[in-house]
Amino acid sequence: MSHGHAGAVVGSEAELLAVALPFIDAGLRDGDLVALACPADTVEVLSRALGTRAAVVESEPRLNLLGSRAPDALGMCARFLERARGTGSGRFRVLSEVDFGSDPADWREGQRFEAVTNRILGSAPMDIVCIYDRRRLDPSVVESAAATHPLLMGPAGRSVPNPAYQDPATYVPALPMPREPAEDGEPVLAVDDAPTLAGLRRRLGATLASLVPDRDQAEDLHLAAAEIASNAFRHGSRPVSARVWAAGDRIVCVIADRGTSYGDPFSGFTPAHGLDLSAGGMGLWLARKLWDHVDVLPGPAGLSVRLSTRIR
Repeated sequence: MSHGHAGAVVGSEAELLAVALPFIDAGLRDGDLVALACPADTVEVLSRALGTRAAVVESEPRLNLLGSRAPDALGMCARFLERARGTGSGRFRVLSEVDFGSDPADWREGQRFEAVTNRILGSAPMDIVCIYDRRRLDPSVVESAAATHPLLMGPAGRSVPNPAYQDPATYVPALPMPREPAEDGEPVLAVDDAPTLAGLRRRLGATLASLVPDRDQAEDLHLAAAEIASNAFRHGSRPVSARVWAAGDRIVCVIADRGTSYGDPFSGFTPAHGLDLSAGGMGLWLARKLWDHVDVLPGPAGLSVRLSTRIR
C-alpha cells in the first residue's frame, strides 16, 4: 500500500523501530529503491536492527534538510526517482528523520519545505515517512508535523489520513515571517531608487565581499542577490531599493520594488523552466540554493525579497 507523505512522532528507540522497520521491510519486499535520510546515530540504530538487509538500504542525508537546502534536496529526490524507474516496483521509498536545527528561522524553513514537498512531489511514485523525534526536537516543530503531512503513521507501518493536514497553498503563506533582528540596526548598505541594475549589482557585490571572508561564499551570495535585483528591475515596478545588514555571523539582504504581482508560494523550490536553465527564471531558485532563508514579502507598498544567511 502506498504511504504517500506520512509523519510519525516517536519518543524512544523502540517507537522509532516500530515505525521504521515495517516501512522499510515493505519496500524491500515490493522491490522499491529504499533510502534513509537520517542522522548518523539513527542510521546506526536502524542498520543494527536490519542486519543483513541494511546492505540494500542506502543512506543519503542530502534527501532532506539534514544535508541540503530545499532545492537541492528536491533535486536529489528527483535523481533517486529516476533511478527507481529501473527497480522492480518503479517506486522510491525514503525514511526521513526531521532535524531543522536550533534556530526558529530554520524551523520555519523546514516547515515550508515539508509543506511544499506535498505539492512538488505529490504525484511522484514515492513513499516518504518523516520521523519527528520528541527527544531531539522543539515541541513546536513536533506539532507542525500534523499540518504538513497528509498521512500519519503509527506502529506496524499503518498509515491513516490526517484530518489536521493543511493545503500547502494556504499553510505556506500563513507561516510567520518576523523581521530578522539585524533589521533593527543600521544597514551597512542602503540604496533607494537604484538608477541601474548594473550599478546596484556592483554595490551589492562590493558590500558582500567586504563582509564575507570566504570568497566562494561571497560570490555565491552575490550571484543570488544580483538575480533577485534583476527580477525587481525586469518584473517589478520602480523604484528598486536594497538594504544589507550584518550582525554577528549573519547577513540580511532585502531587495524591494513597487510590484505586487507575486502570488506563488512555491516559486524557487524547483527551476522555473525545468532543466532548461538558459530559459531564465532562476532568481528565487538560486537564492534558495545559496542563502539559508528566503522570504517573499508582499505588502501594500510593494514586494520585498528578504535573504538571510550565516557567514561561514
